[in-house]
Amino acid sequence: QVQFVESGGGLVQPGGSLRLFCTATVSIFSSSAMAWYRQAPGKQRDLVALITSSNSTNYANSAKGRFTISRDNAKKTVYLQMNSLKPEDTAVYYCNSYPRTIYWGQGTQVTVSS
Repeated sequence: QVQFVESGGGLVQPGGSLRLFCTATVSIFSSSAMAWYRQAPGKQRDLVALITSSNSTNYANSAKGRFTISRDNAKKTVYLQMNSLKPEDTAVYYCNSYPRTIYWGQGTQVTVSS
């Protein structure tokens, strides 16, 4: 069964940084594209960043230049380094495969506020 466990969220001031972690029990993790998604209250869940099996990356316009996605296949872990955080980055962050599966973890809350 596919399972994703996210961690690393928290409360941070505008301009601050956070690093999110996601461990995935995907049997073919190393050959799977992985992604981070986020969902703000009252909004749909949107793609933030993705990384392919060959480590090519792509970012939503809102994340470009501030966020960096990376992966460690040996640990079946995906990371999201978030810098220069803004209040509009406040959301629950989830990881999943790309394209997404029907399986979702509990997510990790990121709150950017002074």
